[in-house]
Amino acid sequence: MKPIYLLGAIPFIGIVGGSIFASKVDAIVLGMPFLMFWHVIWLVIASVLMLIIYKFDPANEEEQE
Repeated sequence: MKPIYLLGAIPFIGIVGGSIFASKVDAIVLGMPFLMFWHVIWLVIASVLMLIIYKFDPANEEEQE
């Protein structure tokens, strides 16, 4: 397994691990309960990390002809 693939574990840890703590917060952020905001932020972060993995993965390089 390539080390760059370990970036894919960060959103899982952020969503699952952080939800334990974020569920105890009673704040409203951008009109959403904090737990929903937490999940939306991690969805965006996960998308950015997947883009980084895609760009740095040598399997996605175009073949030279």
